[in-house]
Amino acid sequence: MIKVALLAAAALAPVAWFALAPGDTPAPSPAEIAAGAPAADWIDIPESDLLLMDTAEGGRVVIQLAPDFAPVHVGNIRKIAAARWWDGTSINRVQDNYVVQWGDATEKKALPQGVVAKPAEEYVRSQKGLSPNWIEWPDPYAKQTGFWKGWPIGGNGENVWLTHCYGMVGVGRNLAPDTGSGAELYAVIGQAPRHLDRNIALVGRVIEGMEFLASRPRGTGDLGFYTDPAQRIAIGSIKPMSEAEPGAKSRHQYLSSGSFRAYRDARANRRDPFFNVPAGGADVCNIPVPIRRAP
Repeated sequence: MIKVALLAAAALAPVAWFALAPGDTPAPSPAEIAAGAPAADWIDIPESDLLLMDTAEGGRVVIQLAPDFAPVHVGNIRKIAAARWWDGTSINRVQDNYVVQWGDATEKKALPQGVVAKPAEEYVRSQKGLSPNWIEWPDPYAKQTGFWKGWPIGGNGENVWLTHCYGMVGVGRNLAPDTGSGAELYAVIGQAPRHLDRNIALVGRVIEGMEFLASRPRGTGDLGFYTDPAQRIAIGSIKPMSEAEPGAKSRHQYLSSGSFRAYRDARANRRDPFFNVPAGGADVCNIPVPIRRAP
């Protein structure tokens, strides 16, 4: 059905283009806005905020960390990655339309020296001093939603927090007061589970290689855990980008400024030829911030 719909869209698109009044220019799509953005509207992501994850079978994933939102947890993750603690661990859980989770399946591996085993909650941070780019459309999970430094956020006028959008990375934990050390991480692979906002520490997002996480066979155990150890996907390494071999290093940028505002509007009001009725709004997770490899 999806293939048929896409083929139909492709077939109808030329008709819509020809239906334009003489002299009219088709409105650009969100992808076209991002592709045409000037270099000044692309912001470099610091290399120190990037992790490189390689599965033993050759999949490569790039994760951007969010130290502005969870500094202690992110500090732990940097120490764990630098110690190569994840090397030889595995992806142990793949729950359909929810998350993929990785770490030490035995839960017995000692953490590297200097890792805070029981950090305080880092589920929200103060909004003081920040100037978020709020969106005007209502949200069922937060008083406000928008973006700050390229991150999707919710807010209540006092605090802000990262939102559980597709690709976001969070810290696995047990029941409160446990907040997780950062040794067990997950990535969202389904419809945004926003009910988790402010209940778990979000520490980053996958910015490249999501297909190596989201396309995994689903676990058949409770919560999508693999019941057979042979099903687990071995992790070759997770390391800081700065420690990657020269040929494996990559630089990344996110879209900001005027181009992002135009992109945001286009996501909420599709005016490119295929669309007849603009939606008139979008939730924060339906406005994925464009990220590219730096040219």
